[in-house]
Amino acid sequence: MGFLWALIVGGIIGWLASLILGKDVPGGIIGNIIAGFVGAMIGQALFGSWGPDLGGFAIIPALLGAIILILIVSFILRAVNKK
Repeated sequence: MGFLWALIVGGIIGWLASLILGKDVPGGIIGNIIAGFVGAMIGQALFGSWGPDLGGFAIIPALLGAIILILIVSFILRAVNKK
């Protein structure tokens, strides 16, 4: 049950980050889950584990990390599509 809860929370974090930025994450719901998980790792590495914790994620740093990840991925995709 813990893994399923982490998938749900990771997906919601990725989805919220894409809503905040107004950019779709490539890959749909799977992309949102990946953005949430990787974003949580980035956010917690950069900002630490503070704030509310849900499903093993510190929500605020995870959301900030997911936003950073989506910005980086969209920048890379834009650069690749221009060539």
